[in-house]
Amino acid sequence: MFRPLALFIGLRYTRAERSNRFISFISLISMIGLTLGVAVLITVLSVMNGFDRELKTRILGMVPQATVVSTEIIGDWKQLADKIKEDPEVAAVAPFIQLQGMLTSNGQVAGIMVTGIDPEYEKKVSIINDHMIEGSIDTLQNGDFSIVLGEEMVQSLGLRLGDKVTLVLPEASPSPAGVIPRFKRFTLTGIYTISPEVDSLMAFIPMNDAAKLLRLPDGAQGVRMKLNDIFSAPMAAEKAAAIAPEQLYPNNWTQTHGNLFGAIQMEKAMVGLLLFLIILVAAFNIVSSLVMLVTDKKADIAILKTFGASPRLITHVFMVQGVVIGVIGTIAGTILGIIFALTVSDILGFINQAFGLNLFDAYFVNYLPSQLRLLDVVLITGASFVLSFLATIYPARRAARIQPAQTLRYE
Repeated sequence: MFRPLALFIGLRYTRAERSNRFISFISLISMIGLTLGVAVLITVLSVMNGFDRELKTRILGMVPQATVVSTEIIGDWKQLADKIKEDPEVAAVAPFIQLQGMLTSNGQVAGIMVTGIDPEYEKKVSIINDHMIEGSIDTLQNGDFSIVLGEEMVQSLGLRLGDKVTLVLPEASPSPAGVIPRFKRFTLTGIYTISPEVDSLMAFIPMNDAAKLLRLPDGAQGVRMKLNDIFSAPMAAEKAAAIAPEQLYPNNWTQTHGNLFGAIQMEKAMVGLLLFLIILVAAFNIVSSLVMLVTDKKADIAILKTFGASPRLITHVFMVQGVVIGVIGTIAGTILGIIFALTVSDILGFINQAFGLNLFDAYFVNYLPSQLRLLDVVLITGASFVLSFLATIYPARRAARIQPAQTLRYE
């Protein structure tokens, strides 16, 4: 791109001891600003990618991505499940029955969302089996009245594996003593951990036991789906409900957790834009430093032109200096950004534990996730290179327009 003579003179100017140290200071600030801007942008976008990944794998790995719910119990749910699986977007299906109640044990009471499941099918649509810390969902056998709880709920109720816990349903039952709540004792046979939000809200019991609690015949209340593409959930749910439109009602994750996902995407876009302004300010600093350098080197430019240097050569000389600042700043920022993106989870996790700060209590994960994506790195470094290059055009063209006669007259 640049001729050898332009590279030689430009690099020589870059290494030379300048008479005006303020110009050197501005150039250094430009380089540092570019480095910090690129590093921070890569790190922050990696963290936002991490939150996005955790939402998809943890939250959407537990809650249904798409469901169809019936107005009455579905006795032949397997036939319905087979029809739903004919949709190429559906990777797996599982039946469920859902109910709300309260768990009580050791004098503690907590609200809970209970899902009746078939363990064989649930493994195909949920990540719960991969996050069991004690026991297994295979222990959820019909008639045993066993229950699987999250670690947060277990700790709040003071339970251990094998303990008894009472599920109280909001529906009241008449008795000789009057109207009393309906309740059933369950045995804790499994403990899982996904995230604090999920662990404290969701419990699992055998599906047929859930039907007995609700005084329903054996069967399923609905069918949940795992999808190849989570963004096809609304369409997949509608197609499944169309199998029996009078009986089935669709639902999907965009209705239950869409706001959370949208907030993360919006935050990523806004934070990326704001941090990109740091790189833009650094690019303006390059313009300032080169303009001052051109003013300081007017006599040198005039002499070069007197010896036959063309305006194009002068333009390239000063563009070389700006590009050097941009290249060094961008490369340094990219290296720092990659290092921080790969280690920020461990660093903040150590700080959180060492000082007991509880930094992540407000989030749906108990650590700071980070996911470095090659595309983000390429886009950020590319934008930084382009801005650095564009910042050199005006000062370089201004240097090329200097007239030797007018300049040397006052030297």
